[in-house]
Amino acid sequence: MSKLPIALQLYTVRDETAKDFAGTLKKVAEIGFAGVELAGRGDLSVQALRSLLDDNNLKVAGSHVSIDELEKDIAKVIDENLSLGNAYVVVPYLGEDQRADGAAYKAIAGKLGDLGETLRTHGLTLAYHNHDFEFQKFDGEYGLDLIFNNTDAQVVKAEIDTCWVFAAGVDPAEYLKKFQGRAPLLHIKDWKLSEKALTEVGTGDLPLDAILTAATEIGTEWLIVEHDEPKIPSLESAKISFENLKARQ
Repeated sequence: MSKLPIALQLYTVRDETAKDFAGTLKKVAEIGFAGVELAGRGDLSVQALRSLLDDNNLKVAGSHVSIDELEKDIAKVIDENLSLGNAYVVVPYLGEDQRADGAAYKAIAGKLGDLGETLRTHGLTLAYHNHDFEFQKFDGEYGLDLIFNNTDAQVVKAEIDTCWVFAAGVDPAEYLKKFQGRAPLLHIKDWKLSEKALTEVGTGDLPLDAILTAATEIGTEWLIVEHDEPKIPSLESAKISFENLKARQ
């Protein structure tokens, strides 16, 4: 099993970046992360953020951008992400009306396909990030599968959140096998079955070894640590997850 670079989804430490974005990036680098995934950039300009990333030798693994933002000004999204050296633009969430039934999922697939084609002509790649709600079935098919079965694998990639797959009652390592060459980014967080709650990587029940094996087999490029609501200081949470994940590779 080859070692994959590990990034931090900065949503994990949003309390820290809100106070001191530059200082937080420095601490993220000191923990050992090779990159970050963006969820906004605070009040920093693109140029200032790029300088901070370069100063701390951090790459951008991906950037979360809503469908609304993409539809409103995709030219701006393209320009900013190219300036940051980021290859992957990730749609992170769907509102309830966008996932109400199978037809809604297919409509979203159409939108993602169109947006992905535009991004691709400018050297960027669109991906979609799941939660657990996409594992509701419509006519026997997961909502998430409706998205990927109705889009071109070269145009719309997957950022599989393995924890939410697991929380939905699906084997994440087995599920990943259908994404050969299509899941360049994986979210790695952990889940305690007894509490039905998120926890730091390596402290829950996620089948981490099997996931890491599958990630290597399907061609994943980045492992991305995330914790939506850390119960301990967020940078401490990120460090625990990083060290446990690194030790398992």
